[in-house]
Amino acid sequence: MLISVLILIGSVIILYFGAEFSLDASEKIGKKLGLSPLVIGMVLIGFGTSLPEFFVAHIAGSQGKPDIAIGSLVGSNIANLLLVLGVSSLIARISIENFSVKKQTVVHLILSFVLVFTLSQSQLTILTAIPLLLLCCFYMFILFFEMKSSVPEVSDNSDFNYGKVFFKLIFGFSFLYLGGELLVKSGTALCLELGISEYVISAIFIAFGTSFPELVTSVLAAIKKKDTDLIVGNIIGSNLFNCAFILGSLGIYNFEILKSFKVELIALVCTSIFLVILSFAKIKMYRLTGTLFLLAYICVVGQWLNLY
Repeated sequence: MLISVLILIGSVIILYFGAEFSLDASEKIGKKLGLSPLVIGMVLIGFGTSLPEFFVAHIAGSQGKPDIAIGSLVGSNIANLLLVLGVSSLIARISIENFSVKKQTVVHLILSFVLVFTLSQSQLTILTAIPLLLLCCFYMFILFFEMKSSVPEVSDNSDFNYGKVFFKLIFGFSFLYLGGELLVKSGTALCLELGISEYVISAIFIAFGTSFPELVTSVLAAIKKKDTDLIVGNIIGSNLFNCAFILGSLGIYNFEILKSFKVELIALVCTSIFLVILSFAKIKMYRLTGTLFLLAYICVVGQWLNLY
């Protein structure tokens, strides 16, 4: 068991560096293309921090492990909302008054209801995943107009090294794939050794591992008190990529959905509604909100450990 735990920890570290390398390269490419900091934050950081989930979910899907594939995504979304935002809110006041972030909270609420429909079906197929994929297209449509209306970043071409950036991107993707492989294998081995279901391991431990880039990015922003209004936007963007795009794309594997996701869906819907209310009421997230979010996360994890 010790070897499985060490491999699990090592895979999280590999995923972290994979996300760091690919994210850094993506940001440099974004600036080279003249994208604004807002667009880089919403698109590149939101998508970049979802890369671990993408690799883990599709590796698990290709190996016929639906509990790990779905559990890692649903667990990651809950960890992003309740754990990452909870910890960040304890550190700094987080504003969600930005008009762009308001729109994202509404889209995230729609995502929660689409998830209720998708995960209530008996199977996850291309047909049942269509609402998720359509929502992803709608979100990308919104981001496209954000890109057109935002002020472009002034690019400094002298600092752009094509070879270095390309190497970082390839190196990052390679680490993400390797980390994803090791995470799925070590997680499966732990399930067998501890007698715990694959879903619990994936929803708690694997999801935490894949949410680590979001946690680091958000906590650093909160500590530096810089661009705190984009913390929520980045988390929501990551969640939308996780479920609208990644979970939607898992429809190609034709999974049977044997578990009830009642606890998870209630947590996601209630938190999404709460974020919309805070956003439109222009109430900042701070210590009280952070405490409530962390307590909610502990309750959800407790339910997982008791129910499965």
